[in-house]
Amino acid sequence: MGHQTLQCFNVVQGITCLQTRKEIIKGEVFVVQSYRQPGCRISASVQLYSGTKLDPNSGKGKLSEKAYLKHGKTQGHDGTKITTYKIKFSVELDFGIPGAFVITNEHKHKFFLQSATLEVPAYKKIQFYCKSWIYPFTKTKTNRLFFSNTFYLPNQTPEALAELRKKELASLKGDGTGERKEWERVYDYDYYNDLGNPDKGQEHVRPILGGTNSYPYPRRGRTGRPHSSQDPRTESRPAKFNLDIYVPPDEQLSPKKLSELIENSVQAILHFPIPEALSSKQESDSFESFDEINNIFSRHKKQEVEGWMAEKLKDLVSDDLFKEIREASKKDPTKFPLPKIIEDNELAWKDDEEFARQMLAGVNPTVIKSLEVFPPQSRNGVWSSIKPSHIEHNLDGLTVTEAMRQWRILILDHHDYLLPFLERINANGICVYASRTLLFLRDDHTLKLLAIELSLPGSSPDTEIDRVFLPATQGTEAALWLLAKAHVAVNDSAYHQLISHWLNTHAAVEPFIIATRRQLSVMHPIHRLLDPHFKDTMHINALTRSIIINSGGILENILFTRDISMELSSAIYRDWRFDEQGLPADLIKRGLALEDPDSPSGVYLLLEDYPYGADGLEIWTAIKTWVRDFCSLFYTNDNSVRSDVELQAWWSEIKNVGHVDKRNETWWYPLTTLRDLIEALTTLIWIASALHASVNFGHYAYAGYPLNRPTLCRKFIPEEGTFEFAAFLRDPDRYYLKMLPTRIEMTIGVALTKVLSHHTSDEVYIGQDPSPEWTDNEEVQQRFEKFRENLQKVERKILARNRDPKLKNRKGPAKIPYKNLYPDTSNTGHAKGITGKGIPNSISI
Repeated sequence: MGHQTLQCFNVVQGITCLQTRKEIIKGEVFVVQSYRQPGCRISASVQLYSGTKLDPNSGKGKLSEKAYLKHGKTQGHDGTKITTYKIKFSVELDFGIPGAFVITNEHKHKFFLQSATLEVPAYKKIQFYCKSWIYPFTKTKTNRLFFSNTFYLPNQTPEALAELRKKELASLKGDGTGERKEWERVYDYDYYNDLGNPDKGQEHVRPILGGTNSYPYPRRGRTGRPHSSQDPRTESRPAKFNLDIYVPPDEQLSPKKLSELIENSVQAILHFPIPEALSSKQESDSFESFDEINNIFSRHKKQEVEGWMAEKLKDLVSDDLFKEIREASKKDPTKFPLPKIIEDNELAWKDDEEFARQMLAGVNPTVIKSLEVFPPQSRNGVWSSIKPSHIEHNLDGLTVTEAMRQWRILILDHHDYLLPFLERINANGICVYASRTLLFLRDDHTLKLLAIELSLPGSSPDTEIDRVFLPATQGTEAALWLLAKAHVAVNDSAYHQLISHWLNTHAAVEPFIIATRRQLSVMHPIHRLLDPHFKDTMHINALTRSIIINSGGILENILFTRDISMELSSAIYRDWRFDEQGLPADLIKRGLALEDPDSPSGVYLLLEDYPYGADGLEIWTAIKTWVRDFCSLFYTNDNSVRSDVELQAWWSEIKNVGHVDKRNETWWYPLTTLRDLIEALTTLIWIASALHASVNFGHYAYAGYPLNRPTLCRKFIPEEGTFEFAAFLRDPDRYYLKMLPTRIEMTIGVALTKVLSHHTSDEVYIGQDPSPEWTDNEEVQQRFEKFRENLQKVERKILARNRDPKLKNRKGPAKIPYKNLYPDTSNTGHAKGITGKGIPNSISI
């Protein structure tokens, strides 16, 4: 048909009108609204930027006329309402292919933009992956820009989009000044100067973490709140707890997830600690029997926030949050399952083999290591009091030397890092030791406890007071042994929460998120690769700083470390190395694996039945294969890595700003080769997904029963000949229970484990597409499908291992199948709650 023809005709759902020399581009825009949000009319306009045709006047792609969102069609799905708006753009024939659009919210309410699609005549469908809050123009004073889901390295950016790319990145970078407002998309760094609250009193003063040799720490997202009146270095805290702490809009929890989180928290608090606080029959602040502790899981009385409880709560939380809590409390009480540790055998927690097995397959399986020297020696040169005579009879016929040569003596070591803090910790009603626990690897690959050494600082520097306890099954020695194991569990519980969980995952990853947003355009393939692994993390971290790790927060109330909790976390960050956070390097460091170039993971696991190690290496290998496959599509050689200006700026900012207290370390990858890039990205994705899942979602199964994972001790182990020892002999169980946390402390701890272990309905698990719109690259899609298939193979291996009777550590005496690293790729949100399995893409709780 010639150009002179004046009639119109359809082409691939678009309409070309030769008479007017215009082209019609059709599209759809998808807006999401939670049922809990008030309904509102949306008034917004959209304009397209050409990705292929440059406007010489603006230096950007050609800009279309506005199209308006009108007459949307709404459908409900799983607690949300999705409104679809159909739009049309009339553009010049030489407009080219759209590569971006801007949207302007002309109403007074924000709305959540899920995605958008465009259908261009004689061209494929163009997808836009948005998932962002769109705030009113009256507040932001700017439009919101979105690029299509086509990836470009900086030097491959189409000329029409290059200036937009630069300006969009520049708009996200804060300059360290000003208090952030809810609608501002600004990413900046700050110290952890918001944990204390000097305005509330001297007892709430806390060190500022980060920026000094005394207290090194990763950086967090900056809020810019005013400084406290008592200390100009400390950020002020709101008088009432609220959920409005600033995080950039794209990092905020969805309304649905936030509602679920509030509801889960309220139900857990009403079920566990509140009944203890309300009871007037208690003569003791301790539980009086094991049965009494077991009964906290079976009560189902509905408890609403009313009366004095409501009045007290009004003084503590914002009005909006109070309404949410009241609403959640009116729902039918949740039935809480028994923690797995007591579900099949209520005494399994006492079993020595189970106690040892949890070091390999429990909620904190990342600390146990091979013993390098016997007897163990402190950093300051002090030798352990454990002698060959203490353990040699338990080495199945081997001498200590022979067992050491065969890598068969292991240690759970909570000694050196803790000892310097004990005088301060034990000055305030806490009674804890630094501990060393030695174990022997049997022929059937299970672990046998050999000895526990409990230490206190001596009267002079570089001296210690040690007590060594040996396994026993009868009489007084068995009761003392139970006390010793409790003290070890207390050490391990605090290390798990503060280091394995908080520091090594939550805190360590946040600087990577900030640097990614500031330095890598959303068009950058590495930004798109990492984005699913950052979902919700900054918001979760902000809430954690507000209520869990702050002065007077939950961890200070339940852990023996009390007000030095975060100071201890800072001390251990001194030894943090990014290059040791990947699983193979970590296993080699702990003496549990050897380098093996012929292995897919690069290492040979020395412990044949180490569930965390074995399953983890499978996941690591799948992630690394996916990262290699992805990166090889965009980087053809090492020079393409070195010449990527955004990538190099990203890595430089991580080292020199985000983890600046570690900037002079020589272990950072140079990031000058494709191999460096693959290793760094694999490590980062491992931390955000599998490592976090392995130390988080088993909380309730193991720590939900407070006798299995106590968090503090209020008594030392009594010395023979003392009044305390006499009381212990009269009733060992009573002494044991009085040594452990109070009723309130225990039940707060149980409530916390329940919340932390709960998967929400919008969870996206590793191996699942973040969204159908996340990429239009067919090769990427094919390689991602290969990644999913590899993870499904891992799932089948895990299930087969759990069925293998020879692998005794997979279940142990408690009969808990190891599923903490089961990916659960088929779970699309229907199996929410405490499932005991699943690796979410990100640190999302």
